[in-house]
Amino acid sequence: MTPRILLTCGEPAGIGPELAPLALASGVEFVWIGDPRHLPPGTAFHEVSAPSDPVPAGHLPVLRHDFAGPAIPGRPDPAHAAGVIAVIARAVDLVRRGEGLAITTLPISKQALKAGAGFAFPGHTEYLADLAGGVPVAMMLATTGATPPCRVVPATIHIPLAEVPAALSDGVLEQAIRLTHAALIRDFGIAAPRIAVAGLNPHAGEGGTMGREERDRIAPLLDRLRAEGLALAGPLPADTMFHAPARAGYDAAVCAYHDQALIPVKTLDFAGGVNVTLGLPFIRTSPDHGTAFDIAGKGRADPASTIAALRMARDMAASRA
Repeated sequence: MTPRILLTCGEPAGIGPELAPLALASGVEFVWIGDPRHLPPGTAFHEVSAPSDPVPAGHLPVLRHDFAGPAIPGRPDPAHAAGVIAVIARAVDLVRRGEGLAITTLPISKQALKAGAGFAFPGHTEYLADLAGGVPVAMMLATTGATPPCRVVPATIHIPLAEVPAALSDGVLEQAIRLTHAALIRDFGIAAPRIAVAGLNPHAGEGGTMGREERDRIAPLLDRLRAEGLALAGPLPADTMFHAPARAGYDAAVCAYHDQALIPVKTLDFAGGVNVTLGLPFIRTSPDHGTAFDIAGKGRADPASTIAALRMARDMAASRA
C-alpha cells in the first residue's frame, strides 16, 4: 500500500481522540498514532504494526503507542506529557524513513507538556523544526472554504505587539518571504508565485507620516528581492488586502505580525482553516484550533479543520511527488 498520512494523537484529554475516528470521513488514507484507550468508547479501530498495513473498511488504523494510563476528557494529566512528545518524534522518524506520506498533528497543550515533561519549545512548529535539524521554518494559515483562497504567513508570531517593530528585521521578513515562495512552488504547485507583503503601520505608513518602517526597511528589501525575480506586491495596507478581489491578485500574503495574518483567515473560514509548517523536509499540517478542553468528551468536536488538514497534506504530497 501507499504510505499513509501520520495523524498524531495530540493531547489525550482534549478533543483529539474524538477527531481521529470522525476524520475517516475525509476519504484520506491515514493512521492514528496513540493509545487506543484514549479513543471514545465504541470506536471501531484496527491496530497495525506498520503505517501501510491493510485495515478493514470503516475501521480507524491505529499505530499503538502506550501512554502512562487512561485519559479523562477535559482534565490534562502531566503524566501523559512524555507520551505526547514521543508520538510527535515517532511520526517524524517514520515520515523521514519514507513510512509516512506526511504528518498531520492534532492539538497539544503546551502548558501540560511543560508541567509534565519540561517541554522547552513554544509549540509544535519549533519542536518539529528541532527534530528536522534546526531548519528555518514559518507558519502558514490557509483557508479551504474561501474563494479565492487566503494563505497568510506571519513574519513574527507569538510575541507582544510592542515588540513587533524591532523583531521585524530585514532577515526575519526575508526568511518568511523566501520560505513562502519556495513552498508555493513545491507544495502548492504554483510555478510563478505572487506574494503580497503587508506593511506594519496603518495605510502602510502613508509615505512615512504614520511610521517609517515601510519606507526605510520593507520597501528596499522588496526591491532587492524583486531584482532577483520574485513577484512581490507591497508594502500594502493590510486593511485592503483580504477582500476577494484583492486575494485574486496574489497566491499568499506575508504579514508583519500574528493577528494581522490570522484574523482574515479565521473570519473567512473559521472551521476549515489549516496550519502548515513551511521549510520542513517533510509535510506537516494541523487543524487551526486548540485542545478545546471545555467540550472534550461531550460529542461536540467539529472535525472540519482536521479533515481539511488531512486533505491538504495529501494534496501537498501529490504536488511534491
